[in-house]
Amino acid sequence: MSNTLQLLETSLIEGRGPIVRDLTSTALEEGISAADILQKSLMLGMDEVGRRMGSGEFYIPDVLIAARSMDMALEVLRPLLAEGGAAQPGTAVIGTVKGDLHDIGKNLVGMMLQGANFEVVDLGTDVSADQFVAAVREHEADLICISALLTTTMVEMKGTVEALLEAGLRDRVRIMVGGAPVTQAYASAVGADGYARDAGGAVVVARELLST
Repeated sequence: MSNTLQLLETSLIEGRGPIVRDLTSTALEEGISAADILQKSLMLGMDEVGRRMGSGEFYIPDVLIAARSMDMALEVLRPLLAEGGAAQPGTAVIGTVKGDLHDIGKNLVGMMLQGANFEVVDLGTDVSADQFVAAVREHEADLICISALLTTTMVEMKGTVEALLEAGLRDRVRIMVGGAPVTQAYASAVGADGYARDAGGAVVVARELLST
């Protein structure tokens, strides 16, 4: 790995947004392709951010700062990635279930997925099962990420899975669930394909789900 890519990865982990943006431009000037900058530096950095969050070394503010730094890099790279036909892992529809207005966790997952080059469609909070279904249809989504932060709203996850079944869309989309009260056992019980405990883990699970 070039010194620039190593420094870029470190700066991203540290959340140094302006430096990340400048180093991204420097790497391009050095002849490094946009795809290599993304795959061999930025995504490695975001993977490390996710690992540190999972281990308790990083907290939500650290992750938000890193994610915003990643977005500054992507502002430079996106036009070039599009021109080069760089493949995206897939399109993810994300939202917090009906009756639940919590969005910090959902937003973190969305940022991390964007950082991993997913196309993210964020439906916001208080999202009904029908809205999830409509978004899957409209955006031809590969993945749906459903968040709930209250035990009283967790039941809406099952309702969304059932709505996708009734709409004939269940076989074409992978479903991932998460949120403070959610567990792997609950995810399995409601028929989800995957469960993520935190934002960093969500990216890992999303990649695994779409690679199978």
